[in-house]
Amino acid sequence: MKRKLKIALIGSSGYIAGYLLDKFTEQDIEVIKIDQTPESDYFLNLNCAELFDYDVLQNVDFVIFTAAISSPDRCAQEFDLCWKINVIGTSNFISEVLKRNCKVLFFSSDAIFGESDTLFDELSETHAITPYGKMKQAIEANFKNERGFKAIRLSYVVSEKDKFVSYCLRCIKESVTAEIFHPFYRNCITVRDVVKTVIWLLQHWEEFPSALLNVAGTELVSRIRIADELNRIFHGSLKYDVKIPDEQFFVNRPKITQMMSRYLYSLNILDRESFTIKIQKEFIK
Repeated sequence: MKRKLKIALIGSSGYIAGYLLDKFTEQDIEVIKIDQTPESDYFLNLNCAELFDYDVLQNVDFVIFTAAISSPDRCAQEFDLCWKINVIGTSNFISEVLKRNCKVLFFSSDAIFGESDTLFDELSETHAITPYGKMKQAIEANFKNERGFKAIRLSYVVSEKDKFVSYCLRCIKESVTAEIFHPFYRNCITVRDVVKTVIWLLQHWEEFPSALLNVAGTELVSRIRIADELNRIFHGSLKYDVKIPDEQFFVNRPKITQMMSRYLYSLNILDRESFTIKIQKEFIK
């Protein structure tokens, strides 16, 4: 009998991790939840990664690393602490995992590319300008030549639980006019497609030709576009005002980052569909 796939999910209480856990349960994949919450199976503090009991990773096939301090503002304001967790602690943990012949799938970000009108792909040179982007860039640089390491770089991940969409849904529920910052553009991807990409990589790890995979939609999407798509779904229930934020807002988050993938659609990992269709699928129960 074939052994069940065994996965350790680092940051198991996180937003995207919750969707992954649902899919893993559906596919009867064994999961070890590693985090700092009571619901996790094992406790991990990346501030002192050396104290973790790495023996629990025995017979684990993949370690999926979603944990990080991801607030761009906090990474700037508490740079030393965040660097210690997002880079030093994370690097120490991944190094120990690789020594045990576990494969590591690391969640990176389009923030590694900074702000530009250039369309970046997996072969583009990274030049992060924000503290958060520099932290993700550092992990990629440390491990991208390791055979057991791959990184998926996420654009903004849209779902009913993401920060912006959940804000809009709350405004609809409370009959409040939303304030939408503009300009702010990303090649948004849906959480459903992130999960699908992870599952594909677990199944095609050895044959996938790169250590890096950009996970991004085919359209450059603004927050206004997301709001308008929500109004298509909820019959115009979202009232909003467009607000131009002050420049401080953009210090730690570029106005525009365009990211594409050489592989995501050419290898049929994802279907090439419009953002309109993609976001509508997120609300199909």
